[in-house]
Amino acid sequence: MASTVTTSKDSAATSRPGYGRLLRARGAWTFLLPGFAARQPFAMLTLSIVLLVQHTTGSYGAAGAVAAVTGVSMALFAPYTGRLADRHGQRAVLVPGVLVHAAAGLALTALALNGAPLWALFAAAVPTGASVPQVGPMVRARWGVRLKGSPLMATAAAFESVTDEFTFVVGPLLATALCTTVDPSAGLVTEAALTLVGGLLFAAQKGTQPPVATSGDGHTRVRHASALRVPGVRVLIVTFLGIGSVFGGMQVSLAAFTESIGEPGLNGVLYGVFAAGNMLAGLACGAIAWKVAPQRRLIVAYAALALAASALWTADSAPLLGALGLLVGMCIAPALITGYTLVESLVPAGARTEAFTWLTGAVALGQAAAVTVAGQFEDRLWDGAGFLVPMGGTLLALATLLALRSRLAGAPRGRTVARGMGHREPVAVD
Repeated sequence: MASTVTTSKDSAATSRPGYGRLLRARGAWTFLLPGFAARQPFAMLTLSIVLLVQHTTGSYGAAGAVAAVTGVSMALFAPYTGRLADRHGQRAVLVPGVLVHAAAGLALTALALNGAPLWALFAAAVPTGASVPQVGPMVRARWGVRLKGSPLMATAAAFESVTDEFTFVVGPLLATALCTTVDPSAGLVTEAALTLVGGLLFAAQKGTQPPVATSGDGHTRVRHASALRVPGVRVLIVTFLGIGSVFGGMQVSLAAFTESIGEPGLNGVLYGVFAAGNMLAGLACGAIAWKVAPQRRLIVAYAALALAASALWTADSAPLLGALGLLVGMCIAPALITGYTLVESLVPAGARTEAFTWLTGAVALGQAAAVTVAGQFEDRLWDGAGFLVPMGGTLLALATLLALRSRLAGAPRGRTVARGMGHREPVAVD
């Protein structure tokens, strides 16, 4: 029978999950504050590109295409960034990464301002997206080191979900204000500067980064297996793709719906209600001492999300759509938080940063695909047809989750599973 031995001090600190206890964890603030500063620019990037490129080309289509290239590039390269961070340490990856990102962002800005052809903007967008620092997954990996499987891990996952959502409330507002009141390029320039400064400050916190497993002579000759080899991670990737379809579908469809009723200004209000539901549910999830297994919680939460998303296309008024959006937002947070919590039991410490980046990349990829499909539905079908995308994406993901739910069961503590995917640290090899 597995057991967890803790000191009385540790037990008192983790007996009841709560944000107060979480934030009093040793060393937490040393990476939380610079981590928040470092990932704030992530929420500014897409909108800053759209506003700049639209200003210089006069085309929303071109602006959206450049932003989409950046998003897809980030989604494809993020997991490899996470793998390198697990193998060589977060600092070793983050420092060159933020330097490349700042340079690429400034190059994209210069090309746009000088009227460069669209292919040149695409070429600059690739390294800009590929080098986006994966600070959110790195912070989550640091929580794993600080808490080491305590009940506060679920609280930490909720806290990070709320932080992400708050970032995506503040970031777009800041980008819009800079681009419309200062200069069209100010958003992207500020994004590059904040990424550089925040990323370097976060990288300087060496004491809280996850340790890199080494061999007896101090060299990092360790057998590393990709987090993607864990069956449960692949299941979670599909579920997070479905969550991404909700974000992307809501963005396009809310804009189209408010335009169709002659109230485009309501778009920000309705999306704010949706985001508020996500934040409120995230706060509640972190304050609850869960007794239900996370695998079961994920299935219940995802079923509720699919049900709520399936009702969006029926809305025929702004108040009804706002109520449904609030409900959908409240269902997203439990699914996201539980998915991130499961990583702690499925993936060994040496591969968790990579696992988190696979999940965040899945959300970004699902969002990019949903934006494209929902836009086509709105153009070719009827006003509000884009809401079919969140319904379809979540239902397909739910079917996959139900069919493969047994793969979300973590290996028993103390056992080493094939290919290094147990809960022991990877074994050094000569």
